Amino acid sequence: MMTVSSLNTKIKSLLEATFMHIMVEGEVASVTYHSSGHLYFSIKDDQSSIKCVMWRSSVSKMKFELVKGEHIVIEGSVGVYTPRGEYQFIATHIEPYGKGALAVAFEQLKAKLDKKGYFKAENKKPLPKFPKKIAIVTAANSAALQDMLKVARKRWEAIEITVIDVLVQGAMAAGEISTGIRYADTLGVDIIITGRGGGSSEDLWAFNEEAVADAIFEATTPVVSAVGHEVDTMISDFVADLRAPTPSAAMEMILPDRDELLYMIDDRIDQFGKKVQHIISIKQQQYNRLYSELLRSSIPQKLKDLQNEFENIKKNMDSALRYKLDRFGAQIEPAIKRFDESIDFIIANKSKELKMLQDRMLSLDPGKQIRQSWAQVTLDGKKIALESIEVGSEFEIMNEKVKLRAKALSKDEM
Repeated sequence: MMTVSSLNTKIKSLLEATFMHIMVEGEVASVTYHSSGHLYFSIKDDQSSIKCVMWRSSVSKMKFELVKGEHIVIEGSVGVYTPRGEYQFIATHIEPYGKGALAVAFEQLKAKLDKKGYFKAENKKPLPKFPKKIAIVTAANSAALQDMLKVARKRWEAIEITVIDVLVQGAMAAGEISTGIRYADTLGVDIIITGRGGGSSEDLWAFNEEAVADAIFEATTPVVSAVGHEVDTMISDFVADLRAPTPSAAMEMILPDRDELLYMIDDRIDQFGKKVQHIISIKQQQYNRLYSELLRSSIPQKLKDLQNEFENIKKNMDSALRYKLDRFGAQIEPAIKRFDESIDFIIANKSKELKMLQDRMLSLDPGKQIRQSWAQVTLDGKKIALESIEVGSEFEIMNEKVKLRAKALSKDEM
């Protein structure tokens, strides 16, 4: 007779010896990422299911995240937990069914970061046109770095470059690259370049890690991603402020071309000179016009203009008079004589009319009539009114021509 423990032990030995290294495919039925780092899940087909576990050491090597409903292929062995008599599949490697794990991991992380806004255009920082300092986060002994330095010396020798040596492939690469980017962000440089030369998908994978994406997105300094060749597209390319197809191209894109700049400066100087000459010409014309207007509006010029105008008028009048005299000179004397005769005739007639009017006016003048019948009465040399003279009194009557002596014979009241 066997005990429960001995039975479970024998079953464990039998199962683990029989199913030491196998591969199983199925659909993920449940997934639990434990805080310890272990992964607990189950897979199923249309008839049954099996519990699975992947220990933390193996989980850390996974490139993608396990999702419920995904069709996968797991590699590992069958294990038995003796205290409960339960068996489970202990996975050491997981691959998506029909496609590579790296491809799935790439799409998963890309969708996750896109949802977080890492790829939005409004989050992209502009690069300075004339950078003074650059930090390069890459392997110090790489050919890609030498290519970048060569291009930098050729295009813009004034640039100051700081190289931050990091691993660019392998399990530790993503951590070193992200740390290098964060350190470069504290140096006060104008641009950070991170990248490496070409290689396989596995070699370039560090630039598809979320840690690198976080460091690029969180940097306050503009970051350029320059990984592999033009056909290689990394997560870092989507997050970076600028994606360069190759490391050398990154330098060509961010640094001004010295020769082209010198040519541009010469061209601008030539354009500036022509512009200045054009402006001087226009201002000279404006000056000449204003000076002429000032002269025309000055008092001496106005006096001169008035004098010229007077001279012209006088000249025109003289010409007109000479023309009239030449044309009508013979008619002037008879005309003057006739004019004088007419004036004399008119004056004589008007004088006669005036004399007649004066005589008539005098004849009708009441004052004259009074003066013609006027006489002054005096008595003993004194003026006296007629009503004061008594009958028998002698008195005198006189006007401007005659003086009479009279005596009152009678007196009648009127």
